[in-house]
Amino acid sequence: MLLTIDVGNTNTVLGVFKNEELVRSWRVKTDPRNTADELWLQFGALVSDYDIDGLAVCSTVPATLRELRTMISDYFPNIRTTIVEPGIKTGVPLLVDNPKEIGADRIVNTLAAHTLYPSGPAIVVDFGTSTNLDVVSPKGEFLGGALAPGIEISVDALAARAAQLRKVELVLPRSVIGKNTVEALQSGTIYGFAGQVDGLVNRITAELKLTYPDSPTVIATGGLAPLVIGISERIEHHQPDLTLIGLRLIHERNA
Repeated sequence: MLLTIDVGNTNTVLGVFKNEELVRSWRVKTDPRNTADELWLQFGALVSDYDIDGLAVCSTVPATLRELRTMISDYFPNIRTTIVEPGIKTGVPLLVDNPKEIGADRIVNTLAAHTLYPSGPAIVVDFGTSTNLDVVSPKGEFLGGALAPGIEISVDALAARAAQLRKVELVLPRSVIGKNTVEALQSGTIYGFAGQVDGLVNRITAELKLTYPDSPTVIATGGLAPLVIGISERIEHHQPDLTLIGLRLIHERNA
């Protein structure tokens, strides 16, 4: 079985694949202070019931990636491992000014999106610590995208900077017009981010139309996607395991 690990700034997502089937997945907090032994205590307990014979990893947190390398060498010494970094075959051309700036998760998502939806261009909307909109050509090329502050970061910043506002539970209010402070914050956050995504998708689509005749497929992923997918007018598909699927595909390419 293949263990896939996607280390993000806020959460780490793990998944176990049996061939192409995702058998089980978990979401845990990312703590860059964790040592290799602490990572093993956490991850090892989760996957103890599975016969792991392969590992695929991507990380946007350098400190955690360093400890992961140590964990793998100490506790998975004889397992074939793929870490998404320069030199790994991804099959994703990076058509940007500085390819070294592109996070590994964005490359992985590009491959997964093109594999699942190969008929035309695509836009991946990843709702995480930041909200990433990554643009994929019909050939599977990474064309660039847009980055915005994530939902939780925005809520935290507002609560920290406004004396009479506070963090609220992120659920849909009764109506867009909030009847109290809590509902007003919920409305502005959830409907506001849906509108932001729709606006960016519309602008990206207009630029893509200059080169590609087909409208892009819009795919949502990331831990906070469920907050927006029922409200956004442009999101067509929800793939919560998109990054894990991409890690499996890259691992297979580097077999």
